[in-house]
Amino acid sequence: MKHVEYFHPAMRFLHWLMAAAILTMLFIGVAMVASVSSLHSLLVAIHKPLGVMILVLVVVRLWLRFATVTPALPASLPAWQRGVAHLSHWILYLMMLAQPLIGWAMLSAAGYPVTLGAGIVLPPVVPVNNDWYALLRPLHTWFALALFATVMLHLAAALLHAFVLRDAVFRSMTGMRKP
Repeated sequence: MKHVEYFHPAMRFLHWLMAAAILTMLFIGVAMVASVSSLHSLLVAIHKPLGVMILVLVVVRLWLRFATVTPALPASLPAWQRGVAHLSHWILYLMMLAQPLIGWAMLSAAGYPVTLGAGIVLPPVVPVNNDWYALLRPLHTWFALALFATVMLHLAAALLHAFVLRDAVFRSMTGMRKP
C-alpha cells in the first residue's frame, strides 16, 4: 500500500468546507428554533438547502475516503487511541449522513416540502404521519446536539495533536509542511 503524509487535496477541501457548513448549520438550527421573528423564514430557507448540501458532500466525501489513500496515524499513539480515532471518524460520518436524512424525513412526515430554491422541491421520504413527526422532531434535535458534541470532541483532539503532541495528525488535514 502506498504511504502518504497528507489527505488528498479534495478530502482536505471537503473537510474544511463541511466543518464550516456543519457549524453554520448547527448555529442556524439553534437560532431558527429560538426565533419567532421574520428572521425565522430566512433561517429555514437557508437550513434546508444547507442540510441537503451537507448530505451530498458527505456522500462525495465517503466516496473519496474509499477511493484515496489516507495517512496512517502515528505509531507512537497507543492502539486503543488509534481505535478510538477510527471509531470517532466513522461515528462522525454516520451522524453527518443521518442528521440531514432525519431532518428530511421529519419535514416529510409533517407534510412540509424540502425546497432548495429555484423551484426545486425534493420528494418526501416518508408519508405524512403525525406519529412519525412526533418521533423525528426530537430525534433531529438530539442528533444535532450529539453532532455538536462530537464535532467539539473532534476539534479538541485536533488541537491536542496540533499544539500538545505536535505530531503529523493535524498537518495531514491542513496540508501544511513540517516546520
